[in-house]
Amino acid sequence: MKTKPVLETYGLRLLYLSLLGIVFFIFFYVIAAIHYPGGSWLEPDINGFSFWHNYLCDLLDFNAINGKPNKARLYAIVALCLLCISILFIWSLLPKLFKTKNNIQKLMGGSGYLSLFSILFLVLDYHDIVVRIAGIFGLVAFITCCIELYKTSYKKLFVLGVVCIFIFLANYYIYETGIIIHILPVVQKITFTLFIMWFIALDLALYSMLRQTDDIHSEKM
Repeated sequence: MKTKPVLETYGLRLLYLSLLGIVFFIFFYVIAAIHYPGGSWLEPDINGFSFWHNYLCDLLDFNAINGKPNKARLYAIVALCLLCISILFIWSLLPKLFKTKNNIQKLMGGSGYLSLFSILFLVLDYHDIVVRIAGIFGLVAFITCCIELYKTSYKKLFVLGVVCIFIFLANYYIYETGIIIHILPVVQKITFTLFIMWFIALDLALYSMLRQTDDIHSEKM
C-alpha cells in the first residue's frame, strides 16, 4: 500500500520538471533568436531573427539564410530537446487524468511518443519529411487526447485542445499549399504558443489531481 504515494510523489516531481523544462525551452529559444545571424526567405539579407519573417526551424539550420554560420543552432537544439522531454513527462502521466483505461489512450500514448521522437530529427537535414511524419502522429495524439478529455468532462482543456488542433491544421494547410505563405511564420508562432499553453494546462491539471490523491493517501496513513 505504500507504493502508491511513492508513485504519485514521483509523478508530481516529473510534472514540476516538465514545467521547468518549458520555461527553459522558452529561455533557450530566446537566446537562440538573439544569436541568429540573419536572413529570412522573404528578406535573405536582413540582420538578426525576424519575428514576422523567420520560422522557428531556421534557428536549427547549420547555416543562417544569409549564408553565415548559424551561432543559434546549439541553443535551439537544447531548447528543442528540453521541450520534447517536458512533453514526454506530461504525456507519460496523461492517462492518470482519465477514469477508465481503453484502447484510445493506448493510441494516444503511442502516437504521441512517435511524434516526439520524430521531431528530434529536425536537427538533421530532413525538415519537410520530419514535419509531415511528426505532424501525422501528433494529429492522432491530439485528437485522441481531446476525445478522452471530453469523455472525462475536462471541458476547458478539451476546448483549448480543439482550438490547438484547428490552428495546427491551418498551419499545415498553409505549409502544404503555399496559400498566404507570407503569414506562416506568425501563424507558426501562434500555434506554438497555444500548444505550450495547452501543455501547461494539462500539466497543472495532472499536478492538481495527483496532489489531491497524494494528500488522501497521506491522511489514510
